[in-house]
Amino acid sequence: MSGTYGRAMPARRTLPYGSWPTPVTSELVVRAAARLEEVAVDDDAVWWSESRPGEGGRSALVRRPADGGVGGRAVDVLPPPWDARTRVHEYGGGAWAVRGGVLWFVHFPDQRLYRLDPGAGSPVPVTAEPELPAGVRYADLTPTADGGLLAVRETHAASGAAADVVDEVVRIGPDGGVEVLVSGPDFVSDPRPSPDGRHLAWLQWDHPDMPWDAAALVVRGPDGGETVVAGGRSADGRSESVVQPTWDADGALWFCADRTDVWALYRWRPGGAVEPVLDVGADIAGPQWRFGARRVALLGDGRVVLASAREGEDRLAVRETDGAVRELDLPYTALRAVTAAGRSVVCVAGSPASEPVVLRVAVDGDPPTHPTAEVLRPARELGVDPAWFSRPEHVTFPTPERGTGIGEAHALVYPPTNPEATAPDGTLPPLLVVVHGGPTAATTSVLNPEVQYWTSRGFCVADVDYRGSTGYGRRYREALRGTWGVVDLDDVVACAQHLAGAGRVDPARMAVRGGSAGGYTTLAALCLRPGVFSAGASHYGVADLAALAADTHKFESRYLDSLVAPWPEGADVYAERSPISHVDAFDTPLAVFQGAEDRVVPPEQAEAIVAALREKGVPHAYLLFPGEQHGFRRAENIRAALDGELSFYAQVWGFELPEEEAIPPIEVVRPAR
Repeated sequence: MSGTYGRAMPARRTLPYGSWPTPVTSELVVRAAARLEEVAVDDDAVWWSESRPGEGGRSALVRRPADGGVGGRAVDVLPPPWDARTRVHEYGGGAWAVRGGVLWFVHFPDQRLYRLDPGAGSPVPVTAEPELPAGVRYADLTPTADGGLLAVRETHAASGAAADVVDEVVRIGPDGGVEVLVSGPDFVSDPRPSPDGRHLAWLQWDHPDMPWDAAALVVRGPDGGETVVAGGRSADGRSESVVQPTWDADGALWFCADRTDVWALYRWRPGGAVEPVLDVGADIAGPQWRFGARRVALLGDGRVVLASAREGEDRLAVRETDGAVRELDLPYTALRAVTAAGRSVVCVAGSPASEPVVLRVAVDGDPPTHPTAEVLRPARELGVDPAWFSRPEHVTFPTPERGTGIGEAHALVYPPTNPEATAPDGTLPPLLVVVHGGPTAATTSVLNPEVQYWTSRGFCVADVDYRGSTGYGRRYREALRGTWGVVDLDDVVACAQHLAGAGRVDPARMAVRGGSAGGYTTLAALCLRPGVFSAGASHYGVADLAALAADTHKFESRYLDSLVAPWPEGADVYAERSPISHVDAFDTPLAVFQGAEDRVVPPEQAEAIVAALREKGVPHAYLLFPGEQHGFRRAENIRAALDGELSFYAQVWGFELPEEEAIPPIEVVRPAR
């Protein structure tokens, strides 16, 4: 293609940064958009789920038969309004599973389990309707050979208190009968039966730990005895996190553990000792925020395919039966949901040049490092010339050590990119410092139209992997223990100052933005590190740490014990680091975006900040989205948040928006001081 929409590129126009016309509009961001989530392989058919903003955020299930589907196309298995999504731990995952063509799934509105048999006209409920709305939830579904199902069951009490929520591993029989298999730990996940059905493996952890702190791998034998294979917390305080237990056909149990700083690969056989298998010097696994994550696949012939992260990019490798490791040469840099499919793997893959796709990789390439890859579910056709897309650069920059033993942090930096526009000589682009959530998440080098929405308008975007992020080992991740609201602020400020000092961005027009935990860092940076950023945007961000500790869902109800201080003993630390305690320091214009039904960060926190801004006379904007929870899933709300944030910066920094987009101006409240 010689230019956008098949036409030649026009001569460049000289326009101020931020005002560049672009085909990457908010309408393009959501048009036919779908977030690919989980993958399964069943009798050579490939299944996947995708969240569709255009359908109100519904999670649809798609099946592609071995022959490529009807007319070479995959087909939806569940028509609207079926929504295969679970609320266990509020972040969900593992909401569906398939075996022998039989589909089990959780329907989002009522959280009941349903079953769809091959050829059946519609799903049928398997579990009883709960007495409380969504009071009984299921996740991490694993079909068994006898036609039943293993699952994690989360039961909520009428009190609504996090302390009264009960997590268990249960077995649902073909007739719908429920048997409790594991009860007692605060949390359980990954119930996995051995191939012969004689052993059951699962992960468990207790408050105040999160699964990436000290999840233990437990195996119950045929005599009912239980063995802690690895992980958990020892009597001397040492901890280890285990993720993704997977049984091999020969009865060996494979898993990832971070005992050597990174999540490496191990193997165990009943009655034996844990055997180290592979340490690539980089994290193979990631934090278990959602159920069902997979980064390792056992091919059945003794070989293992795995993904690992280095400097913001994933790599796919094969461990041969002789222990040799060969890295596969693929044009993809973000890999997840790695699933065995015979002598191949199927995964979700993306790159700086491509939105995520469902990809089948035949690992027996010729030459061996060049596998055959087939796209089963292509990325949507954006209709935009690749010349519009900014490519990320991995940047390492210095930051205050503060006793962590680590004096550097990382970011993916996207320069402004537009083949039809340039800025006046002597000007520099505005900067958006993006703070991911978690805070144990990580940046990914995959084409994201939401990032390109900004870069194609003339913004520089820095997606920061501050200390506490995953992908750099346990030591880097634990640098945030007890220091949330300190070292993360150091890192986002250091990133901005590094880019400004290098002459890459305008130091007078730097903004910080983030959602959830990233929203907290955004708010805290504005009030606790004033004078660095001249604007900010908080998307469902935490404003009051004490309120979060006292009133949030069970999964995260003790998370702040390690990030901040034990609660309530450390109440003074919570107050010191809470943005709501420092409203007098808010002098920076701020846009706030919030879901009205957010259970993780209730809207009261956003409204407390907005009230403080109004009282102090700071320019601000506030959009509350009815029906949205923690993160925006509906197309109209995603558009409103993007365009609203752009309009906010335009009004604060004084640049014009492209007339052809007709972006409605967000209402910026400018109270009299």
